[in-house]
Amino acid sequence: MTAPPERARTAYARRLTLFDATMLVIGGIIGAGIFLNPAVVAQRVPTAGVAILAWGLGGAVALAGAFCFAELAARRPLAGGGYVYLRDGFGPLPAFLYGWTQLLVINSGGIAAVAVTFARYTVALTGSPNESATTTLGIAAIVVLSVINFFGVRPGAVVQNVFTVLKLAALAGLIVVGMMFASEIAPTVAVIPTSGSVGLVTAVGAALIPVLFAYGGWQSTNFVAEELKHTERDLPRALVIGVVTVVTVYVLANIVYLRTLGLDGLAGSAAPAFDVMERLVGPKGSTAITLGVVVSTFGFLNLAILASPRMYQAMAADGVFFGAAAQLHPRHRVPAVALAIQAAWAIVLLSSKTYGQLLDYVVFGDWIFFGLVGATLFVYRHREGRDGVRFRTPGYPAVPAFFVAAAAFTVVSTVAGGVRDAALGAGLILAGIPVYFLWRRRHRSARNGA
Repeated sequence: MTAPPERARTAYARRLTLFDATMLVIGGIIGAGIFLNPAVVAQRVPTAGVAILAWGLGGAVALAGAFCFAELAARRPLAGGGYVYLRDGFGPLPAFLYGWTQLLVINSGGIAAVAVTFARYTVALTGSPNESATTTLGIAAIVVLSVINFFGVRPGAVVQNVFTVLKLAALAGLIVVGMMFASEIAPTVAVIPTSGSVGLVTAVGAALIPVLFAYGGWQSTNFVAEELKHTERDLPRALVIGVVTVVTVYVLANIVYLRTLGLDGLAGSAAPAFDVMERLVGPKGSTAITLGVVVSTFGFLNLAILASPRMYQAMAADGVFFGAAAQLHPRHRVPAVALAIQAAWAIVLLSSKTYGQLLDYVVFGDWIFFGLVGATLFVYRHREGRDGVRFRTPGYPAVPAFFVAAAAFTVVSTVAGGVRDAALGAGLILAGIPVYFLWRRRHRSARNGA
């Protein structure tokens, strides 16, 4: 396990700049969560200050993870991100289970869910919500973005840049309007009973779950590591700049929510951003936020479609996925087959409306693999030392230990909140073990027969 397994020859085009990578990081985090999740956080904390503390602490976890992934990218500047780090750190089976879970449910199901969210808000702008139109538009969004990304990483990056800038502009507008016109944070009644420091820790812990899920997604940029012009220099910078930017935006947005609605009002809001803008600006404000959600989810959808096929290509190159998926398109230099497989499966999940239930089953698995990928940094440091790496995680070993502990906390808390779903999810993840050995046997047979 001291050297990476032999990989298929690849020829990714190095066309992404630091700005492109930073927009990918930001676009991979900001979806619909910041427009909706703050209400869940407010329901779990006793005061507005504790709500802000939870968002700040969640940002610290995301930044710690970004530091870890930045060093991993500097050590393994290869397409595939977490799959590659797990493969070289803990072996091919855990890496395959990560890729299996991403393709089967987490990424493909996430694409379906975000496509539906985008379509639902878009259709709502017409004033006549329609389930059939929502499904059709969601499928169309997946197809259109998959086709755009088929023509190369550059067109996909341009789409990402435009929509990330637009979503940042929408949030900046919300923050500026809120800071200018909202009142100070209103006194609120505790939503849950607390008792001293123990009660505070319990409240923050409960609030951290929706916060951490809102911060997820920054790791997706590592999948396109081989397509940056200067990977070892720019990817670590993009991760840190992107996460710091999002943490700043999220904390400021939550301050605006609390200044406008108060803690109780925020806790009772189904759509905080809409309520804030409608209260401060009127119906035009809520329409503007609806457009913001449309833009935000479309940009997030593009990032999910762009990034993950690089992981499936790496799996195929290692002989644990369809062999055709290992090849890059000779002209556009993208994993076209992997892109098509992902689009087809996401459309199946969307059309069958099974994505929501499947995501509920395995959402905790995402944080299992988050923690495992973070833990590979200890393996690399022990095996390879700290010298000769362009970026090193500051505060090692405390920072990666903090991130791994946060991932473990998220897994335990999520499982405790739904043991049955977690058991079913664990079954879906472990079902990948026989699939892995079947792929390996098939690959050996094909190689021996060649």
